Amino acid sequence: MKYLFVHQNFPGQYLHLVRHLASIPGNEVVFITQRKDANIPGVRRIVYRPSRHITKDVHHYLRGTEAGILNGQNVARAALGLKKSGFVPDIMVGHNGWGEIWYLKDVFPKTPLLGYFEFFYRAQGADVGFDPSEPQIFDTAPRVRTMNLGNFLGLDAADMGQCPTRWQKSCYPERYHPMLHVAHEGIDTEVAAPDPAARLHFPKAGIELTCADEVVTYVARNLEPYRGFASFMRSLPAILHRRPRAHIVIVGGDEVSYGQSLPNGETYRQHMLKELGDAIDLKRVHFMGKVPYTTFLNILQISRAHVYLTYPFVLSWSMLEAMSAGCLLIGSRTAPVEEVLRDGENGLLVDFFSTKELIDRVVSALEHPEDYRDLREKARRTVIENYDLKSICLPEQLKLLEKLADLRTSV
Repeated sequence: MKYLFVHQNFPGQYLHLVRHLASIPGNEVVFITQRKDANIPGVRRIVYRPSRHITKDVHHYLRGTEAGILNGQNVARAALGLKKSGFVPDIMVGHNGWGEIWYLKDVFPKTPLLGYFEFFYRAQGADVGFDPSEPQIFDTAPRVRTMNLGNFLGLDAADMGQCPTRWQKSCYPERYHPMLHVAHEGIDTEVAAPDPAARLHFPKAGIELTCADEVVTYVARNLEPYRGFASFMRSLPAILHRRPRAHIVIVGGDEVSYGQSLPNGETYRQHMLKELGDAIDLKRVHFMGKVPYTTFLNILQISRAHVYLTYPFVLSWSMLEAMSAGCLLIGSRTAPVEEVLRDGENGLLVDFFSTKELIDRVVSALEHPEDYRDLREKARRTVIENYDLKSICLPEQLKLLEKLADLRTSV
């Protein structure tokens, strides 16, 4: 079989799927991407770049759409080059979020396309308007509605769609639900697993942390409001005061993945440190930045309380990886989290905006770790039974590809 994948940040959600397909003799896997610095054995990578930046004065509703058009055009040009060279895929797979799949069917009209549909924007019931401190203006609803132009282009282009969670699928209009299939990318539960011997070293400070220590962990791609960074930081003075031996380990970059950036280039980490000042002991608060995966796992494995807060938005892999690693998960009482986490059964839920509730939960977890052993075990079991890569998620993705192959033979 010949497979064509597209994702600007190779391999994105397709790491395990592409590895599997490339390992099968006779398969040919081509991947179109913007990323130049990564490879997977057996995968032919084609790098593209948008031909220009978006128009300076384009209407602000249309910035994302124009960026998607530029991506889609250049992916289509790369696909035309493949076609000219004799490569015609049997199946195409790609993420819809950046416009890359919009024009693939214009190049290969008979090849079925599986689109990855991550989030449908809504003015109510999801991330927009979730924070009551956000100003409510009429411009918001029309802007958010227009942001879905790319979703509609992708839904029209794709033969089938993939959504990683039930809640994310539910955000899409019901008329599209028959073509959308829930299939998570999967968690390698053999790798993301508890390790009582895990250690985290801070050589300059002369500190070594283990699972015997009072370690609170927080992980996000970037430290920003969508992932509850401000709420978490505001809980730290009380946690550190009430638990004088506690250490806080924070993973995440200083960029902004979602929402608005602060003015004058200030990061949210700088902003919160300025707000809290001397209220936190920075000798016990460790900002790790972005870390290698092995370090990330060690951080989870020594955690006594792992905090995951999010707006009603895309669910992070890190939450499921933390549960798989045996963490006590303290999560926000928001829809994407509640799909997985049940309060008092496999973790703990707190109000996203309640600093007091978060403080009390974390302090209790640090003070009485044995009381939460069962929740940690059930958290890992939840991931094994519902999100395990090898036994559940990869087979589900392969079944979607089989359905796509049937579409091709019926053309």
